[in-house]
Amino acid sequence: MFTGIIEELGTLQRTERRAVSAKLHIEARRVLEDVRLGDSIAVNGVCLTVVDFSRQQFSVDVMAETLAKTNLGGLRPGDRVNLERAMRLGDRLGGHLVSGHIDGVGTIVGREPYGIAVVFTVKAPPEVMYYVVKKGSVAVDGISLTVVDHEPDSFRVSIIPHTARLTTLGFKKVGDSVNLESDMIAKYVERMMSRDREEDKKEGLSSDFLARHGFL
Repeated sequence: MFTGIIEELGTLQRTERRAVSAKLHIEARRVLEDVRLGDSIAVNGVCLTVVDFSRQQFSVDVMAETLAKTNLGGLRPGDRVNLERAMRLGDRLGGHLVSGHIDGVGTIVGREPYGIAVVFTVKAPPEVMYYVVKKGSVAVDGISLTVVDHEPDSFRVSIIPHTARLTTLGFKKVGDSVNLESDMIAKYVERMMSRDREEDKKEGLSSDFLARHGFL
């Protein structure tokens, strides 16, 4: 579990390509301060497991499904990546609950300055947009952000200079891809409501139904 508060920008040193998978070697410092084999580190919002490390780099295996469903497959040596260690119980939750499981890949279709901020417009797939609400939370490349507004197939987020300096959004441009994760709580609420609707359809109108919903 993560918070969407990026700890540092790492640098991809090299990628070992395999038949249908890959191994990423990433240069980093802060996230390696207390690292152990098997720890989880989010790379551009993707939860990955540390399989090897030294004082200034760590390695992660990336399976075929992850390469196909995220932007990690398009990384090249020298590319910067957002890094965050898994949160610990008792940590401050400065962003929102982020699982590190990507729901879809979006594309930046707009980048406009607005005062001290920069407003990004991100085109997103339907499975992401379904959970996007104004003033709600969304993770973009692992960054916890607040939705400014949205259209049927896109949403807007605004970042301050601090976020621009410390994350990949500082140098992302129109046409670049970003990993997207919807708000976890919204997905659970939708699932529970959907289940209730299915049960209500099966049960029909009855005294038990009315009592359960506060009418008796």
